[in-house]
Amino acid sequence: MYFKKRFGILFLLLGLTIVFGLVKGAVNIPLSDLLLKNNQAIFNLRLLRIAAAILVGSGLAVSGIALQAILRNPLAEPYLLGTSSGAGLAAVTAAILGLSRLYMPLAAFLGALASIILVYNLARERGMIADRSLILSGVIVSVAFSSIIVFLVSLFGNEAMHEMNWWLWGSLQVYDYKLLLLVAIPVILGICGIYLFAQDLNAISMGEEDAVHLGINTQAIKKILILVTAIITASLICICGIIGFVGLIVPHMMRLIVGPNHKLLIPVTCLAASIFVVLCDLLSRTLFAPIEIPIGVITAIIGAPVFIILLKKGKRI
Repeated sequence: MYFKKRFGILFLLLGLTIVFGLVKGAVNIPLSDLLLKNNQAIFNLRLLRIAAAILVGSGLAVSGIALQAILRNPLAEPYLLGTSSGAGLAAVTAAILGLSRLYMPLAAFLGALASIILVYNLARERGMIADRSLILSGVIVSVAFSSIIVFLVSLFGNEAMHEMNWWLWGSLQVYDYKLLLLVAIPVILGICGIYLFAQDLNAISMGEEDAVHLGINTQAIKKILILVTAIITASLICICGIIGFVGLIVPHMMRLIVGPNHKLLIPVTCLAASIFVVLCDLLSRTLFAPIEIPIGVITAIIGAPVFIILLKKGKRI
């Protein structure tokens, strides 16, 4: 009953947030006028952004949950494996080479996957994945790729690079329904796949040795979930760029509300993260309208102090 009540409240809040996202923007449109013919284009663009926000929020947050559980590290998040820097480097390289914007999503996806493969191979020891090595490898690759990005942006500081700076801070300006649908398939399947491992995640969170004693193949689960979270993150990066803190703070906040049981935590976090990203996108569009702020800036401004507060409270998250 307690869970259903919380879930129902979040579902209602998501509905209200979607309505706000549709009517509010650089131009406010009454809900009754939103479906009029002359407002149809605005409605479609806003609906597309909201759908992207829900997809991004759910995918990043659930990926964060999975990585925090299998690595038993509360600071683990979807970009830990170097996906953001790998995608950014590939996208910047594509811009320098003068490739069309149509190839940016593909370049970002391939760059993210390449960084994951590199991190995975650096962290592998005798066929096993060492948690500390994985985290350290991710940090090293991220720093190395990020420095190359800064170098390239400094060297080729033109209009294309200005556009890439926007992309590197995240944006939900998705204009192609087909691209969003294409990305939605692996993301939704990935979220469902992670949910199927909810009981295993509960056991691993308690301790890897205990999980092994229960007959759980922790190494196999780690490999599967690292692959799944990598595909989710790489897919999302190719449409929205890099949006930080979503996969870090939302899972922690929901653990404080519903507890650590992943069967409850995953669906609740999907709703909460969707609300968070839709609201952040709304702020990015309206705070200094008609100027739009990259959504990654908004999530960082909100996420950083929230996470500091959570840490200061000294609660186990």
